[in-house]
Amino acid sequence: MPTIAEVHAQLTAPGSMFETGETEVRGVPTRTWKNAPPSLRQVLENSRLHGDKTFLVYEGERWSFEEHFRAAAHLARILREEWGVQTGDRVAIAMRNFPEWSIAFFAAAAAGAVVVPLNSWWKGEELEYGLQDSGSTLLFADAARAESLKPHLAGLPVEKLVVARGECDVPGALRFEGVLGTPPADAALPELALEPEDAATLFYTSGTTGRPKGALGTHRNICSNLVAVAFVQARSALRSGRALPPPGERPQNAQLVSVPFFHATGCHAILCGNLAFGGKLVMMYKWDPEQALKLIEEERVTSFGGVPAMVWQVLESPNLGKHDLSSVTGVSYGGAPAAPDLVRRIRETFGDVVSPGNGYGLTETSSITTFNAGADYVARPDSVGPAIPVCELKVVDAEGKELPNGQVGELWIKGPNVVKEYWRKPEATAETFSHGWLHSGDLARIDDEGFVVIVDRAKDMVIRGGENVYCVEVESVLYEHPQVMDAAVIGLPHKVLGEEVGAVVQLTPGATADEAALRAHVAERLAAFKVPVRIELRSEPLPRNANGKILKNQLRDEVTRAG
Repeated sequence: MPTIAEVHAQLTAPGSMFETGETEVRGVPTRTWKNAPPSLRQVLENSRLHGDKTFLVYEGERWSFEEHFRAAAHLARILREEWGVQTGDRVAIAMRNFPEWSIAFFAAAAAGAVVVPLNSWWKGEELEYGLQDSGSTLLFADAARAESLKPHLAGLPVEKLVVARGECDVPGALRFEGVLGTPPADAALPELALEPEDAATLFYTSGTTGRPKGALGTHRNICSNLVAVAFVQARSALRSGRALPPPGERPQNAQLVSVPFFHATGCHAILCGNLAFGGKLVMMYKWDPEQALKLIEEERVTSFGGVPAMVWQVLESPNLGKHDLSSVTGVSYGGAPAAPDLVRRIRETFGDVVSPGNGYGLTETSSITTFNAGADYVARPDSVGPAIPVCELKVVDAEGKELPNGQVGELWIKGPNVVKEYWRKPEATAETFSHGWLHSGDLARIDDEGFVVIVDRAKDMVIRGGENVYCVEVESVLYEHPQVMDAAVIGLPHKVLGEEVGAVVQLTPGATADEAALRAHVAERLAAFKVPVRIELRSEPLPRNANGKILKNQLRDEVTRAG
């Protein structure tokens, strides 16, 4: 088997699709892909080359690449020429995975706006914060999100609300289908110049202060990730002893969409990646393993995944053997810890033809930083793989000094995929970004061949089925309850989700609140995935160290042992 270094040298050689160079990005010399598209506008324009091939499938609806382009281009002209959207204006999207999500995203990006994908699991107050913080003047929403925002709209900067999928009675709301109408056959994008370093997206990621932070991404960030998506597939093939198929002879990939588009993985890797490379996206209203099995068979899905929880649910379905899954050639996942046993189960179910894969990335790295697939993953299932060639990694100690290979420290990342900053949060930006390096907050080690193992999370958060839940946010809500004296939110192990949210609470003397009351209190204020599934009530103080910090590892062990 060729080494990682040899494969990288072969794939990035001068004149190749994955050739690399060096560019100054925000004053820092940065390794870049020479053939990355300059902007999402160009990605959308290039998608017309896929013509009448199917791009989106949703509950009987089918959109070709040409139809999708016409719709997005026509809407982009409306935004720019009729509604006065200017370069840098924020345009928000709050909806489930519908075809309208993709159309609105590419229309806004091609019109020069900064697209703000909001978490569709958020409740009204959380959506209100995202819209207020981003200063979004235009919102595309589905009816359910529009209704939840109805009591909050009056104080927001939103000037136009466009609603898709379902009925709502928000005064002044426009219907998506009415705005779009019938796109003309000669639909074309509005004339404007976009540069790689122009802002393109504002994805919100939970923050340690209890409020989400907006990660401001550029066109370079997302377009670099597109090349990375193709690169890791090529590297996996060569490392697994497979020849690369000649250009133009690759069959169309059909991917089951199992993660939301408001995630960096769902948007950058899946939505943008398949638009760029001509793949078919098979969408569901919400994740359901039984529906997934049905769609894999009907649409001849070649790849699926998401977070490890979803793969486990498919593998453990009682109907697994009742469907033809012979089309599947790839099962990839990330965003949460994965048990090494998952690789064995995938191989048992789908055979050696399937290439399992697991990657590592953050919202701040625009999806892929490392990836482990095929023979490499089978050999090292505990690793998230080596970095892509344009990403530099180092493990550092508490003072920021680089550590030798094999030692554990905080993982720092540098590359063209690292976002520009945290939106309007200069202090948080200064704490997390330094001279082009992103301080990931994750503890890792790197071996001599470059394979990364994530050891622990330095940040105080729980990853529930791929969703980041920052403990301080849930703790802040618990503290708002008048009978809560002290609270600690912890991660409880779960085979399918990786972790679930748990809490240990000290009540005030004479308190009458029970676990159900506290869960309901949190559920009224936060999205359902942030609500603790278990709350242990105590009357005595929670254990703390000499500095007054709650000993969460001790609490986690105590609660886990208690069952």
